[in-house]
Amino acid sequence: MNNQMSRCEIEPMETPWVLPCWPIGWLMALAAWLILLAIPVAAAPLRPNIVLILADDMGFSDLGCYGSEIATPNLDQLAAGGLRLNQFYNTPRCCPSRAALLTGLYPQEAGIGGMMEDRGLPGYHGELNDHCVTLAEVLHSAGYHTLMVGKWHLSHMYFDGKKQLNFESDEPFWENKHDWPLQRGFEEYYGTIHGVSSYFDPFSLVEDNTPVHANSPNFYYTDALSDHAVNFIKKYAGGSAPFFLYVAYTAPHWPMQAPAADIAKYRPVYEAGWDVIRSNRYQREIQLGIINPVWALSPRDPRVQPWAQVPNHEWQANRMATFAAMVSHLDQGVGRIMGALRAAGATTNTLVIFLSDNGACDEVIYPQYYDVPSATRDGRTIKVGNSDPAVFAGPVDVWQSYGVPWANVSDTPFRLYKHYTHEGGISTPFIASWPAVIAHPGGIAGQIGHITDVMPTLVEVAGAEYPKIFKAQTIPPMEGESLLPILAGGERPERTPLFWEHEGNRAVHAGDWKLVSRYPGPWELYNLATDRSELTNLAGQYPARVGELSALYEQWAKRCGVVPPDQLPPAKAIKPALVGGTAD
Repeated sequence: MNNQMSRCEIEPMETPWVLPCWPIGWLMALAAWLILLAIPVAAAPLRPNIVLILADDMGFSDLGCYGSEIATPNLDQLAAGGLRLNQFYNTPRCCPSRAALLTGLYPQEAGIGGMMEDRGLPGYHGELNDHCVTLAEVLHSAGYHTLMVGKWHLSHMYFDGKKQLNFESDEPFWENKHDWPLQRGFEEYYGTIHGVSSYFDPFSLVEDNTPVHANSPNFYYTDALSDHAVNFIKKYAGGSAPFFLYVAYTAPHWPMQAPAADIAKYRPVYEAGWDVIRSNRYQREIQLGIINPVWALSPRDPRVQPWAQVPNHEWQANRMATFAAMVSHLDQGVGRIMGALRAAGATTNTLVIFLSDNGACDEVIYPQYYDVPSATRDGRTIKVGNSDPAVFAGPVDVWQSYGVPWANVSDTPFRLYKHYTHEGGISTPFIASWPAVIAHPGGIAGQIGHITDVMPTLVEVAGAEYPKIFKAQTIPPMEGESLLPILAGGERPERTPLFWEHEGNRAVHAGDWKLVSRYPGPWELYNLATDRSELTNLAGQYPARVGELSALYEQWAKRCGVVPPDQLPPAKAIKPALVGGTAD
């Protein structure tokens, strides 16, 4: 793969200001690296503040600086003054990615090989286990304040039908709170424990350990998370200890909900149709240097009709317009977070990292889904699904997704989506900003990174110690490797092999080669150097390589406790907490 640093000026879509992209020689990069290494662990004021921002179900091409038409001037500006990686990988689903991000382990090692169901096996407990440590636990031990806003999605949930979802019952939605953020190292928390909720009146909203409700008639969850993040920065920036702030937005995960005026702004853009938008994104990715021109644009998903043959163009465009409005609100929140850092004089020595938890989501939602409500708090029936073109996405009483066609756009140029281990399911935008250290502002690094690399990176920059024993439990070594050499303008050793498994979908990436399978199908083999879009399956041409890589995968799967889905036991029943008792 191409590991050279490319230079590409960002062109923010709504702001004329772009940070200059002046070249910096290798001596300056080396000097930055040596200065960083020379910082003594005890010199707490010199250790950076850390802001880790996670988007939810954002595709590879959904930011302006990654080829999108969506206006994301603040993230574009962050990239112009920082560094982008164009080969950074997450996992294929929400819970596993959060587990890997927070622990530096593969999801099965942390107990979340699937989702939140307890399958009675070590890798499939459905909660973070006792044999892992979180970023918050490690950084708090190193003297950092540890703060979180947003989606947790790492604990068992109890549902009594749809009573809690519809706000018809105060019965606990939790089994216990031992795996909630404050019990896993965070000092303060505001967000949702569950993985999906309304943006206007979110279910499972919690402040610290206490369930709360939306507190304003103009409440919008993305904006509320940004508000709390800004307040944390105002409270802790400039103090005697650095802070770690984890901002886990739910946007742009379904339901597609946003203020009407923001949706209306984008609707004309998407009336051009998914074919035009997807082609435009592909060309812009090439122009920006985000992708190698030899990576072809994958064909339109076979389930998707050409735009010219699709009825109800306004309704179809409205779904993507709502998605774009959700991304725009997230970007505005990032701008406010960066503004708070500037106001506190903290930007130069704050490391900001942005990424998404998995690829774009092609799911179509149905009323019978266990975590989709049927009524609003005030008793209005919620219209669920993508089948009625008379019902437009956006308001509180509509739950829609943007579906296969627009997810296909979000993952340009790749194929497949969230759930799957093909490139469309596991490739994410990745932006890092740290003016004190980043050697090539505005650059694009072609080196491979993985979500498990975040833990060792933050451990290193914080001068923290990753424990071998924590609370009397043995902790496995970190799976990832620090990204600091890349941030400082250098290179690090090849970051493969990498492995994935989720619900039987599996992959191994070693060097230029990737072996991947869509469950329950056979292995496919691709040379990612020339075919990252995974269009030419070489498994029949190179059977020995298939055997070599599949053997590596089997060794990893055995070590990490991976179990094929047809061999998993049934999920255990989740019981509600005894409020005020030991289970609470």
